[in-house]
Amino acid sequence: MATALVSSASGLIAMLHEPHPALKLHALTNINTFVDIFWHEISTDITSLESLYEDDSFDQRPLAALVVSKVFYHLGEPNESLLYALRAQSLFDVSEDSEYTHTLLAKAIDEYASLRTRAAESNASTVTVDPRLEAIVERMLEKCIVDGKYQQALGIALECRRLDKLEESIMRSDNVMGMLTYCMSISQTFVNQRKYRHEVLKILVKIYQSLPSPDYLSISQCLMFLDDPGTVASMLEILLKGDKDANLLGYQVAFDLYENERQPFLLKVRDHLPEARVLTPLEVPEGATNSSQDPENVMEHTPASMEIAEDGNQPSEVQTVGHHGNAVDNEEARKYAEKLAKLKKILTGETPIHLTLQFLYGHNRSDILILKTIKQSVELRNSVCHSATIYANALMHAGTTVDTFLRENLDWLSRATNWAKFSATAGLGVIHRGHLQQGRSLMAPYLPQNGATSGGSPYSEGGALYALGLIHANHGEGIKQFLIESLKNTNNEVIQHGACLGLGLAALGTADEEIYDDIKGVVYTDSAVAGEAAGISMGLLMVGTKSDKAEEMLTYAHDTNHEKITRGLALGIALTVYGREEDADTLIEQMTRDQNPILRYGGMYALALAYRGTANNKAIRRLLHFAVSDVSDDVRRTAVLALGFVLYSEPEQTPRIVSLLSESYNAHVRYGAALAVGISCAGTGLPEAISLLEPLTSDVVDFVRQGALIAMAMVLIQTTEAREPRVGSFRRQLEKIILDKHEDTMSKMGAILATGILDAGGRNVTIALQSRTKHDRITAVIGMAVFSQFWYWYPLIYFVSLSFSPTAFIGLNHDLNMPKFTFLSEAKSSMFGYPPPTAPPVAASAIKLPTAVLSTSARAKARAKKESDMKHATEKSILEESSQPTTHTNGAIRASKAGKEERKDDDAMQVDSPAEKKTEVEHPSGELLHNPARVVPAQEKYIKFLDGSRYVPLKTAPSGFVMLKDLEPSEPEVLVSSDAPASSAPGSTSSGQAVQSNMVAEEEPQPPQPFEYVA
Repeated sequence: MATALVSSASGLIAMLHEPHPALKLHALTNINTFVDIFWHEISTDITSLESLYEDDSFDQRPLAALVVSKVFYHLGEPNESLLYALRAQSLFDVSEDSEYTHTLLAKAIDEYASLRTRAAESNASTVTVDPRLEAIVERMLEKCIVDGKYQQALGIALECRRLDKLEESIMRSDNVMGMLTYCMSISQTFVNQRKYRHEVLKILVKIYQSLPSPDYLSISQCLMFLDDPGTVASMLEILLKGDKDANLLGYQVAFDLYENERQPFLLKVRDHLPEARVLTPLEVPEGATNSSQDPENVMEHTPASMEIAEDGNQPSEVQTVGHHGNAVDNEEARKYAEKLAKLKKILTGETPIHLTLQFLYGHNRSDILILKTIKQSVELRNSVCHSATIYANALMHAGTTVDTFLRENLDWLSRATNWAKFSATAGLGVIHRGHLQQGRSLMAPYLPQNGATSGGSPYSEGGALYALGLIHANHGEGIKQFLIESLKNTNNEVIQHGACLGLGLAALGTADEEIYDDIKGVVYTDSAVAGEAAGISMGLLMVGTKSDKAEEMLTYAHDTNHEKITRGLALGIALTVYGREEDADTLIEQMTRDQNPILRYGGMYALALAYRGTANNKAIRRLLHFAVSDVSDDVRRTAVLALGFVLYSEPEQTPRIVSLLSESYNAHVRYGAALAVGISCAGTGLPEAISLLEPLTSDVVDFVRQGALIAMAMVLIQTTEAREPRVGSFRRQLEKIILDKHEDTMSKMGAILATGILDAGGRNVTIALQSRTKHDRITAVIGMAVFSQFWYWYPLIYFVSLSFSPTAFIGLNHDLNMPKFTFLSEAKSSMFGYPPPTAPPVAASAIKLPTAVLSTSARAKARAKKESDMKHATEKSILEESSQPTTHTNGAIRASKAGKEERKDDDAMQVDSPAEKKTEVEHPSGELLHNPARVVPAQEKYIKFLDGSRYVPLKTAPSGFVMLKDLEPSEPEVLVSSDAPASSAPGSTSSGQAVQSNMVAEEEPQPPQPFEYVA
């Protein structure tokens, strides 16, 4: 009741001037109670309050400081308010639920975080942190932990660089694993400085390793970012020496590391692993003990040197010597050597690439009729559209090894000349990508012989070397030497061009000094054609190293008079700072301030790649500044395009950020906006992205339409019409543009490329710049960056294939075989299924005239119908007995004879077999999928693993390579059998054009059915 009677604070203010301390304390206490109501009156005499705080004889100075702080808060002076709140010491209650407290706490945390950051950057030499401010932040952190707000405490600790409190908030939480996962996620998203992020990851590794059951999958990801291959190798050794479950986990770790595509790191891990040495019976030391009765003996002795015989025979005796020189049981050592060999095949990519090839080949659903329609609509004299059709075919069949379209159209293909021939040959590298063992034999008809020209076209030979690089991209150990010899032994600039591109792809990120010197020699020849490829290749080789080589490249870029070389070197320099973030700022500043617009253009790529996927505000602001202010259209276009690389981790932001730029008066800016959305939102089917791109596909400028069509295809890849109705209208729009003879060449080329991207990889791949663990796929990001250079050089279109990621679930057992395994997709098959095949065009006739029918014709038709029925019955019988997939590419059903004899009717594995379709229809919740299965990204949230299944996935990820734990190991396993692509002998035509086919050889045609001759 007393508070209701107070209508003014003037009396309390007057009491502050009384000499007696008790009166001052009474006034001050009541003013603190009413300050939120009468602050406007109190503020007129704030000097009295400040002098009261400064009076050393007044024993309630903190209370005076608190009142002053509240007054300054209401006056809109947050800095002064915080200063006096610090002076109030413990009277500033962090648990008080008021706007004043919340505002000052946020201000205190921001100030503290800023000071800590500056102190870290300057090694604490010039920046000091007020201990009172630190005390407030620590009280806030302690309150969050006590109240159970662990994520909030972790976020504050992370922002304030308090790693001790970060560790405490994780360890004191009620869900340590959940907190570790959360910390891993936000450290990758919100920590802007690379060095500090590494410090956080070290803390996470420490916590992971201290747990009773360490999460090896997460530890390995952290160690990969910390570039610690030795620790990863040691961890894998421990897992290989464990039981079967531990072995499975080791294989899963290797597969997860492989998916991040960091070739140099994986090779270092492999090299840190031990090797095995085979001992003949004569070499077995006397007294070697058999430790089979002591299984722990194997765990105690680390194999130091192991090697398996290369002749394929089982060694009679295998010995591994431990640290103490004790002989380990031969059988256990042999098993360990086998497991080690399997692990290394995963790390080098041999196993995952082979499995991916099998999947893409067996599930290929490319529609050849689409390509035939494009081919027929392209005018023979239009070389751009002719080449675009070849590009589209390569992208459509990327990784499937199916080159039927090329083999069936040799005469049409032979019309390609000069650089078009270069591109046509290089396209085989996209189709056969991953065929590491047979890559060189596949391209043999076109390759230079012994490093010199073989008398054939230099364009074919250069294209073949480029194709080898595409086949062995990021896995080029077996082909590097051949490419080096081919580069050294030719002076032809076209062959040098192809060899440089191929070598850069094969040796991606390895920073090999010898290869660098060879490529640098090509640059110094000052040949425009070869120099451009060499500049890009140097960047590919030195990806992410940020070495002194970048300065060397920049110096030559200033010296040369060839724009092509300058442009190649500008992109190459940008590649060297990939992922370096703030470490690249000096070089970026140097490039973006250069007078040469080509180097400023390279600076935009450097910004994009240095801050790829970070959504860094500083990088976004700089790119937007150049997008609207630079005098060069090339620089402005690239600055907008680069936003797509910075924002691909947060695709929903991109349409909002570039929406105004997409309406710019400058056509180059509109083109850049379209590509930025395409890159950032690739594979998402994001409605906002589609809405932004739709008007651009009808832009008044031809190259803007081209960019918008390509970007739209990138966004809509693997999106069905059931999920997004605009997919159907977009496909019809592409068809209309391609068939329209009056459409300009640029738009038509864009439509043809968009068609190829939309159905890429036999409709079994998406464009993904991030791995399934949400880390950047270095090969994919680099491939997309170089692909965007096709504005200047069409053959670089093939680099987009590096960003393709198979949308597959591939479950593997302990032997790395695919067992029969069924799981559920809780969605209709039409929601994520393949698009229906294109129907052949039917010629319309104005008037249907009666046709005379002869008796012989009637009998011929009857015979044809009978033969057709018999053939259909035969095919149906084969299909029911076989689990082999049908392919739309060749219309034939391939079935292994051995598989027919061994498999029973109920062992059908493929999704498109009749038995499985029946099962899917009968299942009430959706459709049953069978290992290996196509699972598109949007479908993953609908995937459920069935209870009571024999196999349990080692991790819950519904896609990618997943190890399966066998709950019934004593029972015989039923394995999935599928046609694997195999290399066939090179073929050639009389005109000298050779086209390599890597499909399984066609079976011998069946003899014709018996017939009666009717006169």
